[in-house]
Amino acid sequence: MPKALRITMPDGSQWDVPLEIIARSRAAHYADEFGGDAQRSLAEDTLPLFEEYPDEAIDWASNNMNWSEVAAHAVQSVPPRPLTDRDKQTGWMTGDREIVELGG
Repeated sequence: MPKALRITMPDGSQWDVPLEIIARSRAAHYADEFGGDAQRSLAEDTLPLFEEYPDEAIDWASNNMNWSEVAAHAVQSVPPRPLTDRDKQTGWMTGDREIVELGG
């Protein structure tokens, strides 16, 4: 069964990124150690590593990839949570502020 890395965003939404995307990124990085063969790197190194130590996939994604690299493959599994009055008060007290022109 395919696996995914699930990430919780600041708005409470959760997104699933196929583990294959993360594995291919790591395999490409280490391909030189396999004669430039990313497929060999994937099969002989990255997939076994991620299977035995799933936290390695989380670590690789967190430290070596950007959202822009996975966004097209990510699937939202949990929608954003509605803002509560408390959330809005926190935003009012601590949110970024600026004066803007209204209208067109």
